[in-house]
Amino acid sequence: MEKTKISAIQLFVLMFIFEMGTALVISYGIDAKKDAWLAILLGMCQGIILFFIYYFFFRQYPNLLLTGYAKKVFGKYLGWVISLLYIFFFLYNATHNIRSFGELLLSSTMTKTPLLAINILFVLAICYVLYLGIEVLGRTAEVFIVILFLFGVAGNFLILITGNVDLQNLQPFLEYGWKPILTTALVQTRNLPFGQMVVFMMLLPYLNRPELVKKVWLSTLISSGLVLSYTISLDIAVLGVETVERSTFPLLTTIRKVNLFEFIQRMDAIVVFTLLITVFFKASIFFYGAIMGIMDLFKLKNHQQIILPIGCILIYWSIISASNLSVHIEKAKFLDSISAYFEIIIPLLMLIVTLIRNRFKKKAKEG
Repeated sequence: MEKTKISAIQLFVLMFIFEMGTALVISYGIDAKKDAWLAILLGMCQGIILFFIYYFFFRQYPNLLLTGYAKKVFGKYLGWVISLLYIFFFLYNATHNIRSFGELLLSSTMTKTPLLAINILFVLAICYVLYLGIEVLGRTAEVFIVILFLFGVAGNFLILITGNVDLQNLQPFLEYGWKPILTTALVQTRNLPFGQMVVFMMLLPYLNRPELVKKVWLSTLISSGLVLSYTISLDIAVLGVETVERSTFPLLTTIRKVNLFEFIQRMDAIVVFTLLITVFFKASIFFYGAIMGIMDLFKLKNHQQIILPIGCILIYWSIISASNLSVHIEKAKFLDSISAYFEIIIPLLMLIVTLIRNRFKKKAKEG
C-alpha cells in the first residue's frame, strides 16, 4: 500500500465523479420508459443496502483492501482466486469506460481520428496521474469538480431558457406499471453506478479519517442518485422517451437543442468535456483498484513499476473488446449480468461466513 492519505472531501469528490461516469450521458434506466428516474432512485436504494455490507467489512478489517478481506474470510487459496477475479472485474470495467469515451468522441467531434489514437492518449494520461499516487488523484478531483459544477450550471441554464422542456413527456406516471421499473432497477441501475462502488473498498484504507466513511459514502450515493435521476428526466422532457431510447448519448442530443439568437448553439463541447472528466476519474479508480489488488496478491512493493504494462493491456483490450459501437453496447449488458456476482453474491457470502465464524468464536470464548 501507498503511505499517502486522502481527506474525506477528496474521497467524496472521487466517489461523486465516479458515480457520474458514463451514466450521465447514456440512456441510463430508459428500459423503465418515462419512469426511468424512479428506477434510478430504486437503484440508489439498493446501493445504500450494499454499502452497509461493505461497511461491515471495513469495520472488521479497517487496514485491509478488498483482496485482503477475501483471503481472511475464504482462506489463502480460495481467497486468492476470488481476489484475482475482482482484479479482472475492475480491469474490465476500466476498459469499458475507456472504450465508451472513445466512442463518444468518434461520434460527436473527432470523427476522423482513429480510436486507437484516442485511447492511447487517454490511458497515458491516466497512467501519469496514477504514477504520482492516489493523493494526487484526489487533489486533481477537487479541482475538476468545480469545472463539472460550472458545466452543469451552464448546460442546465441554456437548456431551460430555450423552452424545449416539455413536462408532458414525463407523463403519465407508472404508464407501464411497476414491472419494467423494478426489472430495470434490479438489473441495470443497481449496478451502474451504485453497485460499482465496490471498487472503493480498495481505497478506504487511505482515508485519513476512517470514522467519516459512512457519512461520505451515503452522502455520495444520495446526491449522485438525485443528479442522475434529474438528468434522465431532463433528457426525456426535452427529447421524448422514444428519442431517448434510440439515442446512444441522449444528453449530447439534448444539449444540441440549445439555440439562442441563432448564435449560442452546438454546445456539444460541454457534454464531451464532462464525459472526459467523469470517465477519466472512473477509469482511473477501476485501474487503481486493480493495481492495488495485484500488489496485494503478488506482494509487490512499488505500484509504479506495473502501471505502464497494465496500461498497455487496457489499450489493447479496449480496441479488441468490440468491433463497433453496437457490439460495445451489447457488452454493457454482459457487464450488468456478471456484476451481481462481484457486487452482491460474493460480498453476501463473505458476510455470512464472517458472521458464522464470529458466532463460533463467541461461543468458544463463553465456553
